[in-house]
Amino acid sequence: MQNQKQSKGLNIQAKFFVTSCLIIFALMCLVYILTFIVPGGEYARTMDADGNMLIDASGAFTYVDGGLPFWKWLLSPILVLIAEGSGTIIAIIVFLLVIGGVFNSLDKCGLMSYMLDKIVHHFRARRYKMLAIMILFFMALGAFIGSFEECVPLVPIVVALAISMGWDDLTGLGMSLLAAGCGFAAGVCNPFTIGVAQELAGLPMFSGIWFRLVCFVVIYLILFAFIYLHAKKVERPVTAESMATNFCTDQKMDKSLCLFAGILGTGIVLVMCSAILPALQDYTMIIVAVMFLVAGVTSVLTTGMKGKEFGIHFWNGLVSIFPAVLMILMASSIKYTLVEANILDTVLFKAVEVAEHLPKEAVILFIYLIVLLMNFFISSGSAKAFLLVPLVVPLAQIFNISAQLSITAFAFGDGFSNVFYPTNPVLLISLGLANVSYVKWVKWTWKFQTINLVATALLLLVGLAIGY
Repeated sequence: MQNQKQSKGLNIQAKFFVTSCLIIFALMCLVYILTFIVPGGEYARTMDADGNMLIDASGAFTYVDGGLPFWKWLLSPILVLIAEGSGTIIAIIVFLLVIGGVFNSLDKCGLMSYMLDKIVHHFRARRYKMLAIMILFFMALGAFIGSFEECVPLVPIVVALAISMGWDDLTGLGMSLLAAGCGFAAGVCNPFTIGVAQELAGLPMFSGIWFRLVCFVVIYLILFAFIYLHAKKVERPVTAESMATNFCTDQKMDKSLCLFAGILGTGIVLVMCSAILPALQDYTMIIVAVMFLVAGVTSVLTTGMKGKEFGIHFWNGLVSIFPAVLMILMASSIKYTLVEANILDTVLFKAVEVAEHLPKEAVILFIYLIVLLMNFFISSGSAKAFLLVPLVVPLAQIFNISAQLSITAFAFGDGFSNVFYPTNPVLLISLGLANVSYVKWVKWTWKFQTINLVATALLLLVGLAIGY
């Protein structure tokens, strides 16, 4: 077992950083080559009542000049910061740096180790029950309130907890990151995918929930079985020391822990309220970042650490996590290249052309595939909804496929690949925080992704057969 008393601060290992950058750079090169092959094109667009630009399904697609100057591609990781949608990228970067600074401070004051010892002591005889509850908790965060980016601060805690419980880093990532991604895809009441898509399709908000609840249960059972079998395979005999049987409470630490949990919990409650208060939905990441910072500062200072010392540890944590910023900018540059070269709409147009010649049963699966393809380039669920829903819903209705089912296919295509594609910033951040290479992650999750892909495709066909 890894030493539980090791530093649990966040550091991006050089090997992980180099490997990830090489993979993303290869994808950047591949997309740039596409700009010489795929002709430029664009759909006619219209603006809705809220000022969002939507594809006009009744409008024409026209070919336009494409291509991208080499210098612009070379500088694309920097240019994304001034491109449309850059606010989200900047918010993710700031979010990440706050996490790095706070976690290093929590580690240096000893609160992280104390918290893990306390949890391990409480669940030492019921760790698989804890595993089931943890997976359900993170899936529920994704499915009912659309939390994905907001779960990042909790990922390192769960990874450290999994190691303390006798499992490994992959188990921790599975019960946190993978579970949140699966819940986000199930989209029971996800305001960022189901909510936006249903509004664009003219459906009542969160209508048709019963079928998505069934999907949630099926996906949960598949995910739990996958992680449980892995945990059983890698579990180690847990010694008395590692199970914290000699754990002693510390009143000062308990007070700090209560402050940290209470303040961060308030932030999570506010995020949960965003499901019924749409005005909060654009600020969930900011809310979690601010509450996490406040929780970290308050709890660390309560342990007795001086302000100057906290500042030094916070800065060191921020610097240690900074390499992830480059990976985020490189991954974001892929969409930038497609948009600037005017080939994103062309790819979408060709996909829709193919779908029009497929049998009814294949169309719903092809919609799933279209969203999976576009999610490689556009990780934001809301952004894809504005791009795709005006096209895929009318396409489905031509074949007498309901808008409800096509939106479920959209949610599936958007969510599951978030925890598989190297172009998703949240995946890169989480793997970096856990020091798990992307190659290792793919080797572990591809079987689950394959089984889940088959299962969700069958669910869509069942939905089609029963007229959902």
